[in-house]
Amino acid sequence: MAETTPTVSVVIIFLNPGAAFLNEAIASVRAQALADWELLLVDDGSSDDSSEAARDAAAATPDRVRYLEHPGHGNCGMSASRNLGIGAARGRYLTFLDADDVYLPERLSHQVALLEDHPEVGMVYGPTLYWHSWRPDALEFDTVSRLGLPVGVSLDPPRVMRAFLETHGGIVPGICSLTVRRDAALAVGCFEAAFRGCYEDQVFLSKICTNETIMLTDRWHAKYRQHASSCTAQAVESGDYQEHLPHPTRERYLRWLASYLETAGVNNPALLRALRRELWPYDHPRLHRRIGIPLLLARLRAKRWIWQQIRRVTGDRRPTVVPAGE
Repeated sequence: MAETTPTVSVVIIFLNPGAAFLNEAIASVRAQALADWELLLVDDGSSDDSSEAARDAAAATPDRVRYLEHPGHGNCGMSASRNLGIGAARGRYLTFLDADDVYLPERLSHQVALLEDHPEVGMVYGPTLYWHSWRPDALEFDTVSRLGLPVGVSLDPPRVMRAFLETHGGIVPGICSLTVRRDAALAVGCFEAAFRGCYEDQVFLSKICTNETIMLTDRWHAKYRQHASSCTAQAVESGDYQEHLPHPTRERYLRWLASYLETAGVNNPALLRALRRELWPYDHPRLHRRIGIPLLLARLRAKRWIWQQIRRVTGDRRPTVVPAGE
């Protein structure tokens, strides 16, 4: 039987998410309006029932779903696992889905169509739904991430990368909300296997957005499940990640980025200025503690007060979530 070449390859990496979450993620891929996909399930050394669930899914439809693992069922990290999936992928386009997240049915068809219509674009991404309501007792409301850049137009490099830095990473897309040409991912060396933990996805995005033309869409088609076992939640618990303050993981990422831009010969003045501003708290920690942190806290308090006044006047106590495609 001749090997088929799907339009898009979906890579799901997993490490002990539980079979229930993984099966839900797999089901959301099977439900896609675009039928021409393959699914690569990459096991990063799971010891729970998710390995068996992945093998069962691959056995049920071996022509569309494949199970992959590291030698010896090893744990090699998220980036190495995504690279394993990319290496086995046959599609022209790549998408990624974490094992505890889900796609909406139009996820693949919408972004693939944009890439087909715009051959100059290396990657398309959209907003992400931060999904709290999967739990009936959730204390927070679902929110949609902001984009901060124009949609539906080709953005030449390194404009998107510069915007990520200028907003302190506040508009970086979720890994579940992007589609990239496989050739573009291969050209930049895919993910960095040595970079483990938080920011591993931003390392990949930094390479793509420094080198490729990017297009944004304002339609969200992915739900990013919020729970205490996620990588980010665990990093917050350990102190490696703090959203608004300098923290070790972000410094590691920024130092990597500085080295990458130098090695790649990137000499865009605006991009390098933005990077220097982001590195300032780490290069001058005492000054930042005396000046930068009080200023940041004052700005956050002012922003919170403004939103409180808007909600008091309008009576709006719940963030509005616009359904995908509307």
